[in-house]
Amino acid sequence: MSNPAGKRRVLLTGGSGFIGKNLLDSALVDRYELVAPSHADLDLMNEDTVLEYIRNGHFDIILHAAAKPGHRAAKDPSGILYANTRIFFNLARAIDNVSKMIVLGSGAIYDSRFYHPLMKEEEFGLHVPADEHGFSKYVIQKYISNDKRFVDLRLFGVFGKHEEYSIRFISNMICKSLFDLPLTMHQNRRFSYLFVEDLPAIVGHFIDSDHRHDAYNVTPNETHELKEIAEIVRAIARKDLPIHIELDGLGPEYSGSNERLRAEWHAVRFTPFNKAIESLFRWYSENRFMIDKNKLLLDR
Repeated sequence: MSNPAGKRRVLLTGGSGFIGKNLLDSALVDRYELVAPSHADLDLMNEDTVLEYIRNGHFDIILHAAAKPGHRAAKDPSGILYANTRIFFNLARAIDNVSKMIVLGSGAIYDSRFYHPLMKEEEFGLHVPADEHGFSKYVIQKYISNDKRFVDLRLFGVFGKHEEYSIRFISNMICKSLFDLPLTMHQNRRFSYLFVEDLPAIVGHFIDSDHRHDAYNVTPNETHELKEIAEIVRAIARKDLPIHIELDGLGPEYSGSNERLRAEWHAVRFTPFNKAIESLFRWYSENRFMIDKNKLLLDR
């Protein structure tokens, strides 16, 4: 049931995370009635509480961005598979109360052991991911396949404000440059990187429009090497900072093809890569007070 103001009512999970904060700081809050409950308001691990909250909330859409993190800076990287699948199924159990559930997924679904350039959606299921993060995405996709009430938007590299700058590469390079530190990396790799400020328009499209498929890679056209990105940051900073790479050669590429997304939505647009990095550089420059230099001294 839509609200009286005519705006679609959207339940956003994960509103306190990197992606969620950026969605709440976007034009989506003007287009929709975006409701992002805190953990105190809604425990996503409690099946009865979730079902009751959605039934009583009269939501049109569930936008699922919540996930237990398993990255290098996570306080507790254990139990990722249980937590993330449990949260999803608690939400999916309420699907009859909404018109659609949009899941913000991951390219990890394709299994990191078998990555190759520009993975395609059709390659899902060729391998079962061995890591908990990828396997949780695999299990979720198996459930939502062929149910048009669900759609999985698969993100690869995403960068922007509010990300964990101690480990996320582009923000890490920018913050190091602001403190005149060497730009360091474990190994050069090629990535698909989405500027997080491009994501709200894509999410809005899937809120408003029908979709032909149950999954889409959400990634720009081009890919970039980490060394190239470090050079871009160095040029923007106008500093002759050294770039140190621990291992020789290129590591496995992490990239996805966006052919399916572009074929269905010709109007999709992505911010030019250099312009996006310049925008993020300005943001960190203006908010330098929030950067803890000590977090930049040890590569994790």
